[in-house]
Amino acid sequence: MSFDVSRKEAQQPAPPTTGHNGNVVAVLPSMSTVTANRLRLNPNTEHKPESYEGLQLEFSPLLFSSLERYLPPPMLSLPRDSKLHYMRDIILRYSPDGERIRVQRHREYRQKIISHYQPLHRELYTMHASNFFAPSFLKAINENKEEGFRSIMAEPTLGVFTFEMFQPCFCELLLSEVENFEKWVHETKFRIMRPNTMNKFGAVLDDFGLETMLGKLMEDFIRPISKVFFSDVGGSTLDSHHGFVVEYGIDRDVELGFHVDDSEVTLNVCLGKQFSGGDLFFRGVRCDKHVNTETQSDEILDYSHVPGRAVLHHGRHRHGARATTSGQRFNLLLWCRSSVFRELRKYQKDFSIWCGECQREKKERQRVSISATKQELLKREGKPAT
Repeated sequence: MSFDVSRKEAQQPAPPTTGHNGNVVAVLPSMSTVTANRLRLNPNTEHKPESYEGLQLEFSPLLFSSLERYLPPPMLSLPRDSKLHYMRDIILRYSPDGERIRVQRHREYRQKIISHYQPLHRELYTMHASNFFAPSFLKAINENKEEGFRSIMAEPTLGVFTFEMFQPCFCELLLSEVENFEKWVHETKFRIMRPNTMNKFGAVLDDFGLETMLGKLMEDFIRPISKVFFSDVGGSTLDSHHGFVVEYGIDRDVELGFHVDDSEVTLNVCLGKQFSGGDLFFRGVRCDKHVNTETQSDEILDYSHVPGRAVLHHGRHRHGARATTSGQRFNLLLWCRSSVFRELRKYQKDFSIWCGECQREKKERQRVSISATKQELLKREGKPAT
């Protein structure tokens, strides 16, 4: 079985828009000192980074917190503004002009929405874990152990985890907020960006104020799990996200074609409402080279959505959604990304640690090598080849 797989990408990846306070920053070390103290090759896992939330930044606050762990030791004791200035300079130095312009425009677009849209449920905009999450999920997160995570999860196929996550009241509040936002968009005739290139309905939650809450969701609740189950694809260094809700129904998007996500780890939670159909189907993890290769029988999974229940999977896990045949289905998607992993992947050539097809090719090469060695030994001993 083979498919033509699309790359599902955000129309405007949601670069968070929280910004510089305009204050004068502390004096940085001299350039000779900075040059001598290059970024660490590996993160300092014992260092607790600063929080960069609440600042008007061109990039995600989580990106700066993640990058801080790579700063040279002499810089870790500097004031936050000094570290911010240094890291921002590094990021801008390697960020293309076109990307910076795109980020700036998206920040202006988002700020225009936030300054005019009035939230309906303000309690959604701050993380309230005990009100949001199912008790079993919260207990596993607080214990922060692999056995605790596995106790609440099912793994119907390799690398796809399902578990009860949100309380019904959270799902209802988020649906109500999205519907209120859509009503505002309709009444004001404001032209909004849809979640990605494949979904024509739905809303980017980060764009109307939920970015900080979703950042906490990723950092405090998804990253601990990803560190355990997705460490091979940057699960422990997730530092940015793209959060959105998609809508399926007869008068909405009906189905979703076979694709991979623009993420390292994807969280997908059904919010409701009443619907039939809409099953997810998974067909194995692939790198870019093998994205359209055949599916093996052990990679086939069809999954039926349950409101409040989450699916967590590798962003490169090929999947799609079958037609929603009646009613309406809403899902929360959180694409979690690691800037560190993406940079390292540029120089990586062997993806057999996570790509199913690379793994099979590697095993086949090993089998052929072992067979050739065996035949050579038999030949040397004058025995007939087998």
